[in-house]
Amino acid sequence: MAISMSSVDLFDEAYALDPFPVWDALRETAPVHYEPDTGLWLVSRYDDVRAVLLDTDTFLPDNAMDAIGRFSVQTLRVLARAKFALPPTLASNGGESHAGYRRIMTRLLNAQAVTAAVPMVEQVVGECLDQVGERLDTDGVCDLATTLAQDVPLRVLLRLIGLERQANDVGIDNLARWSDASLELFWGRPDAGRQRALACEAADFYSWLRELVTRPGPQEDTLLGALAAHRLPGGEPLGVAETAAVLYFMIIAGQATTRQMLSIMYRRALAEPGLWQRFADEPGSAQPWTEEVLRREPPITTWRRVTGRPVTLRGVDIPAGAPLLLMLASTGSDPEMFENPEQLCPYRPNPRKHLAFGVGRHRCSGAELARMEAGVMMRMTASRLPGLRLADTSSPPEMLGLLSFRAPLHVLVERG
Repeated sequence: MAISMSSVDLFDEAYALDPFPVWDALRETAPVHYEPDTGLWLVSRYDDVRAVLLDTDTFLPDNAMDAIGRFSVQTLRVLARAKFALPPTLASNGGESHAGYRRIMTRLLNAQAVTAAVPMVEQVVGECLDQVGERLDTDGVCDLATTLAQDVPLRVLLRLIGLERQANDVGIDNLARWSDASLELFWGRPDAGRQRALACEAADFYSWLRELVTRPGPQEDTLLGALAAHRLPGGEPLGVAETAAVLYFMIIAGQATTRQMLSIMYRRALAEPGLWQRFADEPGSAQPWTEEVLRREPPITTWRRVTGRPVTLRGVDIPAGAPLLLMLASTGSDPEMFENPEQLCPYRPNPRKHLAFGVGRHRCSGAELARMEAGVMMRMTASRLPGLRLADTSSPPEMLGLLSFRAPLHVLVERG
C-alpha cells in the first residue's frame, strides 16, 4: 500500500529501521518532493540524482557540509573557542581549488595505492580478528560494530595518510568517538544539551588537528606533508584552517562511513541462511556480494546540493538557492535501473552502476579502498570464524539514523 507523501520524517526511528517503503513511494509518486519540515527538496530517482551530481554548474556542492539544524548560542561559543572552521576544500568546494585537493587524495588513495595496501590491510584484519576471538572466548559474545568494523578502517586510514604515530597520543577510541559526535552534530537533530556535548567533542577533535597542523616538518609522503607542499590556484600555501578542514573531513569520511558499511554487511551476511558458510568455503564470493549491499543498502543514504539557478526537475519548478537532498540509497532500488532491486544478486550485469559513492568530480575518493576493505574483511572473518552467528535476533537492531548516514549501532555475535 502506498504511503502518504505529505510529509517524510527523515529522523523517525521507524524510518531509520526500514526506509525502503518511503524510498519506493517517493520514486513512484513524488520523485521530486518538497519536505516542509526541513526545507529540503527530495530527489529520489536514479536518472535524476545522477544528472544532478554530474551538473556541478547548476547544482552546487556549497551546502554539503552545512549543519542540518541551527546551532544554539552555547554550541557556537564552544566551537568558536576551538577556532572551528570548515572552509571549502573537498565535499563542499565548487571552486577552482577543488581539483588540487582532489589530486592529493587521488595520489594517496588511487587504485595502485589500494592494491599495494592489501597485505597491510590483511595484517590489520588478522590482528583485530585475534582480539575478536579472545573476546568471544572470554565473554561468549562480541560486538563487531564497535570492534572489528571500527578498528580496522581507522587503523588502515591512519597508516595510509601517515598519522598512525600521532594518533597514538589520543587513541583510536577517542578518534572514533570524535568522528561519531561530529556526524551527529552536523547531520542529526540533537536537543540543546546533547548539541553542546557533541560540540565539545567536535571542538576537542578540531583542536587536536590544529595542533597537528602547526607541528614542524611533516614527512613528504604523508597527507600532512602533501598539504604543506600544496599551493592554491593563486600560489599561496594552505592556512591552518584549510589544512585542518581537510584532515577533519578525511578522518571522518575515511573510516566512519566504512565502519557503517561493514556493520551493515556483517549483519546482512550473518542473517542470510548459508551465506556466511559460503564466504568461508568460497572466499571469492564475498567481493561481488559486498557490491550488491552497497547498491541496496549503502551507509551514506543521502547527500546535498543547492540550486545555482531556477530549474525544473520532473516537471517540478525549483527556485534558485533551494537545498536538494539527493536520495542516494533510493536510487539503488530504482526498478528503472536495476531489475528486481529488492533482491541481492551478486552477479548483476551492471554491478557498479549504483551511486553509493556518488559520481562525477565529487565522487568519493576512498571508494576503491572501501571496496577492498569490505572484501578482505568479509572473507577473512568468515574464514577465521566460520561458525559465527548473530547473538540476538529477537528484536530489531538499534539504528544510527542521521540525515545522511544509516547503519546498525551494534552487531552482537557469538560462536555457533
